[in-house]
Amino acid sequence: MKVRVSYGTAIAMGLVKAKLLARPTTAYLMTYYEGKCLNDCKFCPQARSSRASADKLSRVTWPAFDLSQVVEKFPQGGFRRICLQTIDYPGLIDDVFTILRAFRRYNTPISVSITPVERCVLEEFKKLNVDYIGIGLDVASEWLYNEIKVSRHSWEDMWSFFDDVIEVFGKGRAVVHIIVGLGETDYELLRTIAEVYERGGIVSLFAFTPIKGTPLENYKPPSIKRYRRIQWAHYLIKTGKATLRDFEFDEDGNLVGFPRDGVNPIAFVTQGCPWCNRPYYNERPGKEPYNFPTSEMVEIENIKKELF
Repeated sequence: MKVRVSYGTAIAMGLVKAKLLARPTTAYLMTYYEGKCLNDCKFCPQARSSRASADKLSRVTWPAFDLSQVVEKFPQGGFRRICLQTIDYPGLIDDVFTILRAFRRYNTPISVSITPVERCVLEEFKKLNVDYIGIGLDVASEWLYNEIKVSRHSWEDMWSFFDDVIEVFGKGRAVVHIIVGLGETDYELLRTIAEVYERGGIVSLFAFTPIKGTPLENYKPPSIKRYRRIQWAHYLIKTGKATLRDFEFDEDGNLVGFPRDGVNPIAFVTQGCPWCNRPYYNERPGKEPYNFPTSEMVEIENIKKELF
């Protein structure tokens, strides 16, 4: 059996010889399937109609290795967590269980990002060191979801799955992925972010990354300034320092006003499960990261200029 390994994770494990600009603190893995995903999300290189390489997810390359080899090399990475990404295909659930059982010997906490599964499957995941579930809502508004997420799972399905995850794993364990830059307004972003926290989940922010071979390959990624403002607003909502009513929007839904005091560098690092830093997932090395791998990399005075 094979499993895909993100390029940075493969370097950290010693499966690939290359330099690391930022060491991943989580081992990022992805299920292996010779075909494409059953879903057809317009931004995703794994989508069934995508012409992009099957070893891509966002801008990261995910080479495939034998599962036994990855399990053997895992300790070399010094990882604090495993994050298993999945695509939708026949036999997916069986493959996920095989991977989870293979890593059980290490007793390392595992996050699984997956499309909706039955509650009994979640309960079995929990027995195999899974403690967080990633939910790929991705799109911040229902009308846009129906255009962008050509999926077997509706907007309502995703929120129902979210509730199941909360019931099985507890509050704060459902990690909703939201992509900035798919055509949504700032108001729609923050309204959905606020709903996630009100219902007991947490949010992991991503910047839209155009990938050649996908329907959105010619879309532009969000500006750093817009992304910073959404990051800061997200932090204020997450920490309870602000609610949706505390933000000001113009008639087009653009965020034009928010609390400014005490800008915290933590707001601009990768958000999500514990020990997730996703180095250079959305941007090429040499460019300012949308999500900084560590707070030490955040130059707060530059951030303030971008914010204000």
